Amino acid sequence: MALSIAAPGRSELVIKKSRFIGMVCPVDNRQEALEIVERLRQEHPQATHVCWALMAGGESAAVDDGEPSGTAGRPMLEVLRHHDLEGVLATVVRYFGGVKLGAGGLVRAYTDAIAQAIQKTSKIERIRWCQLTCQIPYAFEGHVRRMLADFDAQIVDASHAEQVLLVIKLPQTHRESFVNKLEETCQGNISWQDKSKS
Repeated sequence: MALSIAAPGRSELVIKKSRFIGMVCPVDNRQEALEIVERLRQEHPQATHVCWALMAGGESAAVDDGEPSGTAGRPMLEVLRHHDLEGVLATVVRYFGGVKLGAGGLVRAYTDAIAQAIQKTSKIERIRWCQLTCQIPYAFEGHVRRMLADFDAQIVDASHAEQVLLVIKLPQTHRESFVNKLEETCQGNISWQDKSKS
């Protein structure tokens, strides 16, 4: 079971005069992660490094941001893996204090900053969402809207022309049963635009 975190967690360490500000936060994709990293750079213009790691399936990444290769991003990513986290961004803002820590010292500092940030939040089950687009006759719209709550589904967009066009978001685990129930409710009077996509 993939886990995420309920809310951002933060930590702060001072090691040999260097300040390490660690943060973990839930994200949906790499673009969102990059926006957070850029915001941190703007909030901490005097910081020496803003290192980060993202655990998000095919969009995962580890960035050392000027620290010696493999001493920041990769260790942070390993902490996320160790905690079975998915859809989580780990960042550490470092203010250099004038004393070099060495490769081992850097790995420990970045690892500890993220591990402590994770301890400040709680883990939750990560829900994978999918989106369906369908057209139904007006006569069935009320029935469809009433059944959404049974599947933790919600309408993202609705437009009304000759028929009702609905874009519906729901947990991936409910997809098959939702589609079957919708077909039954609409008595086959439904056309799918992207049923095969998730």
